[in-house]
This record gives sequence, C-alpha cells and structure tokens, in this order.
Amino acid sequence: MSSKFNRPSTSSMDEHFSSLEDSEIFLRKRYRDHSPDDSLEAGELSDALSDDEDVPGCPLPSTPEDNELLEAEMTEVLKAGVLSDEIDLGALAHNAAEQAEVFVRKVWEASWKVVHFKHLPKWLQDNDYLHKGHRPPLQSFGACFKSIFRLHTETGNIWTHLLGCIMFIGAAIYFLIRPSWEVNWEEKMIFSAFFLGAILCLGFSFAFHTVSCHSEVIGKLFSKLDYCGIAMLIMGSFVPWLYYGFYCHYRHKIIYLSVVTVLGFFSIVTSLWDKFSTPQLRPVRAGVFMAFGLSGVIPAFHYVYMEGWFNDISRASLGWLVLMGLLYILGAMFYALRIPERWFPGKFDLWGQSHQIFHILVIVAALVHFHGISEMAMNRVSLGECDVRHASIVL
Repeated sequence: MSSKFNRPSTSSMDEHFSSLEDSEIFLRKRYRDHSPDDSLEAGELSDALSDDEDVPGCPLPSTPEDNELLEAEMTEVLKAGVLSDEIDLGALAHNAAEQAEVFVRKVWEASWKVVHFKHLPKWLQDNDYLHKGHRPPLQSFGACFKSIFRLHTETGNIWTHLLGCIMFIGAAIYFLIRPSWEVNWEEKMIFSAFFLGAILCLGFSFAFHTVSCHSEVIGKLFSKLDYCGIAMLIMGSFVPWLYYGFYCHYRHKIIYLSVVTVLGFFSIVTSLWDKFSTPQLRPVRAGVFMAFGLSGVIPAFHYVYMEGWFNDISRASLGWLVLMGLLYILGAMFYALRIPERWFPGKFDLWGQSHQIFHILVIVAALVHFHGISEMAMNRVSLGECDVRHASIVL
C-alpha cells in the first residue's frame, strides 16, 4: 500500500516532463537569442540540461520521432509536392498540346492529298470543269511553296510563269548592263518599262497560283496583284512602241503615253475591286484587258496615216506588233471561254487546261513584243536624228 502511495501519478509525471521540456526549450531559445557577451554563458545551458539526464531531448522538427508528427510532416511535404507537380504538369500539358498541334500540322502539310472539286471550300472553286487534282487549303506559306514540286491543277500555271519571270529577269539584267556606247541611258529607261511590266506580271501570277490555297484573304489579295500585273505588262508594252514609233512627233507621243497611263490606272483600280476576281466576272476581266490592249490600234493607224504602210511595217515593226496583239487576244479568249476543258470536263485537270494555254501565249506574246521593239530601236539608230528637232522631253 505504501509503495502504491509513494509512486508518482501519471499526471504528475506528465507535468514534470512537460515542465522540463519547457525549460529546455526556453534555455535553448535564450541561448540562441543572446550573443556571447551576454550574461548567460554557454555552460548554463549544459548545467541546466544535466539536472535530469534521463529526460529525452526535444526532437528537431526535421527529424521527428513521434509517428503522428512524422505522418503530419510527410503529409505536408506530399501536399506541397503534389501542388508543385500540378503546376508543372499543367505547363507540360500546355506545351505538349502545342507541340502536338505543330507536329500534326507538319505531318498534314507533308502528306496532304489532292481532292475533288466538290470537296473544295467555296473560295477555292474557280473552274468547275476541272474535276480532280486540286490542292486542299494549306494554311502555311511554307506548305504552299513546297506544293510547287507536287502535281496538281496549279502546277502548270506555277511553272510556266515562274520560268518566264526568271527568263525576263535575265534578259533585263543583260540589257541594262550593256555599255553606254551600245545602249544609252534613255533607251535603257524605255526598255526598263517593258521589262518591269513583264517581270511584275509573271511574278505576281506565279505568286498567286502558288499561295492561292493558303486562305481566302491571301487568295483574294494575290488575285488582285495578279490582275494588276497584267495591266502593268500592257502599260509597259506600250511605252517602247510609242517612244520609237512617234520618236520625232513629241506631242503625239506625250498624248498617247498619257492616255495609256490613264487607261492603265483605270485597269489597276478595276483589278482592286473585290468582285472583279470572282468566277462570274471572268468574261468581264478578259474584256477589260482586251479593250486595254486593243486601244493600241488607234496610235497604230495614226502612224500609218503619217508615215505610210511601208514605213509602218519596216520601221515600226508592225508585223511583230500585230502578232503580239493576236497572241494576247487569243490567250484571253482561251481564258474567258475555258477551252478545252469546257468541251471535255475532267480531261484536262492537270495539263492542257485553258489557264496554262493562256500563260504560254502571254509569254510568247511578250517575247514577240521584245523582238519587235528591239528591231524598232535598231531602225531608229540607223535613221539617225530627226529632220526637225523639237524641244527635248525627258520621259
């Protein structure tokens, strides 16, 4: 019985340990907060702690010995890790989605297949007589330019004017770098108008047929540039002929060049009209450019009236100019009437279609015109100066 009463109770022991732990924590905190110069010496802490060597030390928070405390700390660590992982996983998921989209687009651009006319969107349906072999929409300029080396309905249209553009760039460089004692600067300027018109016409056409499948906005923009290029080619073709044909008639030359400039400006403005590029106005487009080209008949007859047929044919190279006009008109008729695919739908999807014939005839006509104005320039040099010189007008 006595031993029972002498044994300390559980509550008293808990209080005792609690007081010891509190004392130890207090002493540790006091020692940490004081500098070495303070009244509390380092030995005080060891003396206080040595009062009861059997009391277990306070475990550090980083290495808990209590299972519940350990589980609580591990739970917090795991929560923090999961939260961090959620943020990283969200970013990784976003990046993965973007990379997957880029990958799918590149695979699609590299492996697209030609489609039937009825599967094209409305803005790509231009010639319903061409049934198969159309490019689908390619929403990348890189994919559009890579399609140059694929076989589809636009392949012939692309390469005809691409090669023609390169050819005229080479001819222009060769002509313009010739020494001044062979070709003076004024003649270089006159021929530059023709070269510029030809290069812009063929270059814009090549660009349009290459990127027309990119999107509706891009297709309409380059379609307008294509028609503007045709107007520039006609204007550039007029300049050398009027310059050499009316070489000694400055007033007539200025009048005709002014009229050509106004008509060319009107054609360009018309080309920038949105509805002008629609398939329904195909005949109207052909008519506008045919009328612009045929306007050259008026100065031609005027020259015949002043100089006579012999001079017109020999000095003004009328035969070459007439052939050029016929080729342009013939090409415009093929384009407007869509021959021969109109007669044989689906048989000229890849080769021999009207637009390709139109392109070839445009290049041939431009070459014929270049040959004609070159002969005119040579004849002008052989004739020498005009009998009656007027005040010089710089063109």
